[in-house]
Parts: sequence; C-alpha cells; structure tokens
Amino acid sequence: MTVDIDSLSENAEKIWEESILPSLSEFIEIHALSPMFEPNWDELGELQATIDLFCSWLDNQGIQGMSYKVHRIENRTPVLLVTVEGTGSGEVLFYSHLDKQPSRPPLWSEGLHPLKAVRRDPFLFGRGSVDDGYGGYLCVTAIRLLQEAGIPHPKATFLIETCEESGSFDLPPYLDALTEDLGNPDLIVVLDSGGPSYEHIWVTEALRGLVAGNLSVRVSHEGVHSGMSGGAIPSSFRIQRMLLDRVENSKTGEVLIPEMHVQISEKIKREAVALGEILGDELWTSLPVVETLEAQSKESSEMLLDINWRPALSIIGADGIPPVQTAGNVLRTNTDLKLSFRIPPGVKADEAQEILKQVLEENPPYGAEVTYKPTEPADGFHAPPLHEGVASALESASMELTGHPPMATWIGGTIPFMAMIQGKYPEACFLCTGSSGPGNNAHGPDEKLHIPHSKRLNVALAAAIAAICE
Repeated sequence: MTVDIDSLSENAEKIWEESILPSLSEFIEIHALSPMFEPNWDELGELQATIDLFCSWLDNQGIQGMSYKVHRIENRTPVLLVTVEGTGSGEVLFYSHLDKQPSRPPLWSEGLHPLKAVRRDPFLFGRGSVDDGYGGYLCVTAIRLLQEAGIPHPKATFLIETCEESGSFDLPPYLDALTEDLGNPDLIVVLDSGGPSYEHIWVTEALRGLVAGNLSVRVSHEGVHSGMSGGAIPSSFRIQRMLLDRVENSKTGEVLIPEMHVQISEKIKREAVALGEILGDELWTSLPVVETLEAQSKESSEMLLDINWRPALSIIGADGIPPVQTAGNVLRTNTDLKLSFRIPPGVKADEAQEILKQVLEENPPYGAEVTYKPTEPADGFHAPPLHEGVASALESASMELTGHPPMATWIGGTIPFMAMIQGKYPEACFLCTGSSGPGNNAHGPDEKLHIPHSKRLNVALAAAIAAICE
C-alpha cells in the first residue's frame, strides 16, 4: 500500500500539537530520578507517576487492539508493556524509558527550569524532554498514524522502562520474565538516539559501552593542618593523579588499557571521513565550549573516531573535596572520584572492568588505602543491516520529508538495552534513531527537544514500520 507522506505529516502535526506536547509538558514536571540517583524512588512514587501519566495519554489515543500492563518485580523499578495487535504481518518491538538524570536548576538559563516545560520554537525545554520522554509518545503515534490512514501495520509491542539512566540494571529480569509477551520481533526500534544535525534523519549503527566506578584514596583518619602535615603526608589528590596516570595519558587523552581498544576497520575510517566532510566544523562548533578551547583532534574524521570508536575517560563526580568558599587550610583525609570510561563496540565491558580494578588497586602509591568499587558495566552495540524493504521505505520517506537520504552515524554514549536485547534476539534488525541533535544537551542544563525534527521523524518511522508488512 502506498504511504501518503503529506497526509501522515498533517495528522502528525495535529497529534503533536494537541496531544503529545501537552502530555510531555506534564511529564517534564515530574522529577522521576533514576534509582541510582534517588534510592527512595519507590517511596516517592515518581517513576510510577510517569507511567500513570503515559497510560492516561494512551487511553485517549483511540488505538484499536491496544492493551497495556505495568509489571513489577520485587524491589525493581516498574516496566510498562503496551501491545497493539497487528493488522498486517510481522512484529516490531519499540523501546524507550521514562526515568531521568538529576536536574541541577541553578545551571539552567534565565527563564528556564528543568521541571518546567518552556516552548521556544523550535525547541521544548525541560529535563527528560529529549532523553527520553518523547520516545514512547512518538513510537505509539507511529502506529496511530498508520491506523488512521488505513495502512496495515505489524504487531507492535512497546517496552518502556524506568531504570535506563542507571544502566538498566533492573531490566534483565524483566526481559526473562516477559519473554512470551515480547514475542519474536522482526525489527527492534529504539528511540534514544539522534545525530549531529536536524537536517537529516539519522540511523545509529553503533554505540559505545560503559565501564564506571568509584575510585577512593584515603591517607588519614582525620584532617590535619596543611602547615603541619603538607610534605609529610602524601596528598590523597596527588595519589589520585598518579593512579589516573596508569589508565590515561593526560597529555593526549589516550586510554592506556589495551583491552578497552578495538581494531578500527578501514570501512569505518572511510565512513568517518565521509561523515566528517558533511559535518565540517559543525561537529566542534555545536559544542558549548569556551572560546579559547582547542579540540583534542583537529580533523572532523578523527574527532568522530575519538568519540565513537575509541575509549575515553571522564571524571564525573568527586567526594572528600569541600566547596572553594568553605575550604579550610587542611590536608584532607580522602579524595574519591567517580570514573566513567566509554568503550567502543566489541569490548567486553565486564572483562575491562576487572582489568581496570586490578590496575588501579595494585601497589598503591605510598601504601595509601585505595579501593575501586565498580558499577554495572554495559557492552557497546553494532547493528546488523536493516531489512531491504524497511531501509527503502525509510529512505523514500526521508527524501520526501527532508530532501536528504537517512544518514548512518554512531553515538559515543551508551544504551545498555541495545546489547541486552541484541543478545536476546540475535536475528532481529535494529532501527536505533531519535530526535537528539546539536545543542539538545541531554543530562545537562537547558535540555531540549527539537519539535519539527520529532514530527518528521514520527512520519518517517511510520513509513518504515509499514514496510514490515510488505
């Protein structure tokens, strides 16, 4: 059946303006911190509140053959499973999440707040808007668009979790328990990604994995006046520097653990050059860096490889260090750092985690108390090719909507679900895409969703889904 892109676009415009954006704005107002950031998540009930809000929205969509159920395994964050019976052949599994990262209101621009939806076209500002509150709305609407256009669609199952920002550590038991409900999907759609521009529809072919943990260095049992102890007691901060030198070259940023690297193929290098030519300086200029900062790599192609196919270390948290204004002249007892390594697809995260722990803890400098406590690791992801019919439908829709074919890209971030579900359904195709783009600032201040791009993506996704039935 021919898909009328103009008609679908007109209906998508109406649904987004009258239904999705109002509900998404309510979602933004719910704190809904992921369990790693809020141990009392169950008592607060905010994760459940996001599911309740989404279910209320579902009830008003008029979708035929739809049912849903909230699943709870003891002491684990809730999962929502939505099913829409197919009107054509095939099965598709959609994934999104409703939990959020911390808000940090003081860092947001004037007039903006993480828990207040503010529309300044083309963006909707608010925490969780682009990561990943819109995902479930967009996926369900893809099926609604097809139903209202009279176009056959496959059976659709929507898996919406509330632990993704914590590494999805609650998800594996649900994947096992819900095996029968999840079916045997031909295509798995993940709406938690995007690309480096809003002029193209982007398909993510690879994501990096994650190895992270807390590195603690303790040198004393109480703080000591630095005039009395400085030069005698080795600084816990200096010992941290020595330990970090074991795992990272501070001059180049190169990670020094061989097991965190993969061989980069000539094919990927050629793709990096081609993508770099399209993006040009935008890859760097779109980042909110200070004016004097220089990029770690000068060439766009090398920058793409650095942030997608090479490991990188970030220090994302610290304890034992008082704020500057209240810091006394004291040699501190300890310095604790939270380390986050992004690792390329193909690296076994659990093995890299064990090696990292050994490297950091062995032979501690000056005999200091050094402990590394790892958090749950996550493997990276490399997608198999899309089914020819789905790829063709996506390209046709993309050309009509944007004037450009869909572009393949890679994402330096991590979606732990991808590796989990690929292990469960190794024969399935994957369509990992989304509305993220330049300046969306997911996890950071002024997080925002590009509304026109989301509407276009919704129509393109509907067209691709319809092709499964052909």
